[in-house]
Amino acid sequence: MVTATFRFFAELNDFLPPERRRREFSADCAQAATIKHMIEALGVPHTEVELIVANGESVGFDRIVREGDRLAVYPTFEAFDITPLLRVRERPLRHTWFIADAHLGALARLLRMAGFDTLYSNRYHDSEIADIAARDGRIVLTRDRELLKRRSITHGCYVHAQLPAQQLLEIVERLDLARRLRPFSLCLECNAPLREIDKTMVLDRLPASVRLQQERFTTCDVCHRVFWQGSHWRRMQQRLAAIHARPGDSQAAQA
Repeated sequence: MVTATFRFFAELNDFLPPERRRREFSADCAQAATIKHMIEALGVPHTEVELIVANGESVGFDRIVREGDRLAVYPTFEAFDITPLLRVRERPLRHTWFIADAHLGALARLLRMAGFDTLYSNRYHDSEIADIAARDGRIVLTRDRELLKRRSITHGCYVHAQLPAQQLLEIVERLDLARRLRPFSLCLECNAPLREIDKTMVLDRLPASVRLQQERFTTCDVCHRVFWQGSHWRRMQQRLAAIHARPGDSQAAQA
C-alpha cells in the first residue's frame, strides 16, 4: 500500500464527497495501481479528465502511483492552451459526434436541432453505447458515472444539468461548440441530413394553416418527415440566440 495526495479541480469536484472537494486529500493506493485506476476509485470517470500533473510533471493515465506522489487532476480546458503539457487523450476526435444514453432523449433532439450528429435509442444497453462510441469515434453523453468508467470509452461527458435546455447549453459551452452550430440541418427523429424541398411536392402532407402561412420546407429522405419554420423552430432560434449572446470566453479551471 502506498499513500498519495490528490487535488481535483473545477467540475471534477462534483464527483467527490463534500469533505474532499476543492482541497488536497490523502488516499491509500494499492501497490502498482495506475493513476487511472485511482481516479476512478475516487469516483471520477476517466472521460472527464484532460490533464494530470504528478509532482509538477504532466503524466498519462498509465503512470503507476508512487509513495508520496502529489497528483493534480484537471478537466477539459477551453479557455487557454495547454498544448505544452501532456493531455491524457491519445488524439482528439476527428468529428464532434455524440451518442446519448437512454435518459437523454430530449437532449439528443436538441443537439440534432442544433446540427450535431447524435445517436439515441432508449433500447441501447450500456455495452452497445460503449461499442458504438469506440467504433464511430463518438462522445458519450450520460448521467451515469459507471458508464463513463468503461475502458473502451475514450471521450465522454457527464451531463450535470437536469433540464434539456440547460443540458444543451452545458454541452455547447463545455466543448466550445457555439461556432459549429448548424441549426435545422438534421432530422430530429432519425438524425439524417435534411434537404430543401419545393412546397408543391409536399402540399398534400401539410396542415391547412401551414399551407397558407409557410413557403420554405425541408425533408428527411430516411423518415420522409417535412419540417417548416413554425413555433418549434422559433423556440430553438431563441435558444441558439441565447447561446451566442453569452460571453465568448469559457470558464477556466477554478478551485
